[in-house]
Amino acid sequence: MILIKNGTVIDPENNLEQLAEVLIKDGKIVKIAQEILEEDIQKWNSGCDADCEVIDASGCIVAPGLVDVHVHFRDPGFTYKEDIETGARAALKGGFTSVVLMANTKPPVDNADTLTYVIEKGKATDLKVYTCATVTKGMAGEELTDMDTLLAKGAVGFTDDGIPIMDAELMERAMTKAASLRVPISLHEENSRLISNNGINRGRASEYYGIGGSPREAEISLIQRDLELALKTGAILNIQHISTREGVELVRQAKRRATAVGMDNIHAEATPHHFSLTEEAVIQYGTLAKMNPPLREEADRQAIIEGLRDGTIDIIATDHAPHSKAEKDKPLTEAPSGIIGLETALALGITNLVDKGYLSISQLIERMSANPARMYGLPAGTMSEGSAADIVIFDAGAEQTIHSFVSKSSNSPFMGQTLKGIVKYTIVGGKKIKS
Repeated sequence: MILIKNGTVIDPENNLEQLAEVLIKDGKIVKIAQEILEEDIQKWNSGCDADCEVIDASGCIVAPGLVDVHVHFRDPGFTYKEDIETGARAALKGGFTSVVLMANTKPPVDNADTLTYVIEKGKATDLKVYTCATVTKGMAGEELTDMDTLLAKGAVGFTDDGIPIMDAELMERAMTKAASLRVPISLHEENSRLISNNGINRGRASEYYGIGGSPREAEISLIQRDLELALKTGAILNIQHISTREGVELVRQAKRRATAVGMDNIHAEATPHHFSLTEEAVIQYGTLAKMNPPLREEADRQAIIEGLRDGTIDIIATDHAPHSKAEKDKPLTEAPSGIIGLETALALGITNLVDKGYLSISQLIERMSANPARMYGLPAGTMSEGSAADIVIFDAGAEQTIHSFVSKSSNSPFMGQTLKGIVKYTIVGGKKIKS
């Protein structure tokens, strides 16, 4: 049994924001009240004795555990970058209690055996680990996987993240199937036929390095195509890691069209790096700021923030993408794209969204917890009495300078930066993990 005292409980799902105490027993939240009396504790545990641990959350926020629906743990196949165990530790340090893994492993999660391996290895950690399966076999974009079987075996959605699906007819069939199964299909929207060098915006950054780069049209064209297909099929569509102002506006208009016909199937996610940085970071940090889709212009960053503010972008997801130092030390055009994000996401949200007045702390939590959990139908994102005790306790006003990571990789342009927001405890199923 755990009693959390003196914290501000914020639960957007239940419209709760107040000083309150939280009582946890047998992995569940049993009571939330302004004051939990001794008689309440006796009711559940015959007295607050050695079996009742008290956590003093003075000056802290007590919120539903964060949920990241876009994570790469590189397991199986690339465990020198990260594995499920080290990725879980990084997630817990960042305040995440549930994650959804992407399927671009080696072999990819396009079959029951690999899917089972990932799920079972996830169960051995303190984190709640879910995974998508691929949309197409081998992520080749040619033949759909057996989505019925993979869903029955435990997949929570489908994605070929990392490789866009270029065949529009195949994409429509995939969405039609996903719609019938009522599970999300999450898409990496970059038309590779338009890209000379991925990971770098075609603009000031590409000119600085003297390369072709990735034009904004590569993202815009596929977002436009797939929003139309989602509106046609009714599929639950998640536009991943949006990077362009035009893409944000396309999602905004598609959501309005969906609402007009009684649908709520269009979703979009933004990463902390896309709402925090621009292509100038690539000039400053080189490969540590190379990612797909690339960091773009200040106007794009502001459009993403406005999308988060008005709900057009309803999810913040990290796209946690570990790479080894040797890989990131390669020349810019040869190094892989991606940065890690689990340990800095909450602090970046507080520093660059909440402290600057774009979002309230409740809105930030909603986009990092309730909304992603709701899209995937996960038992998370809420502090309702009777729900799993998946909780993050953090000090939103405390500062930290990023010196190291518990992730196996450290590919991040935020190393050395001072950010606001420190996770004190992550609690998963009633088990306390101190950060």
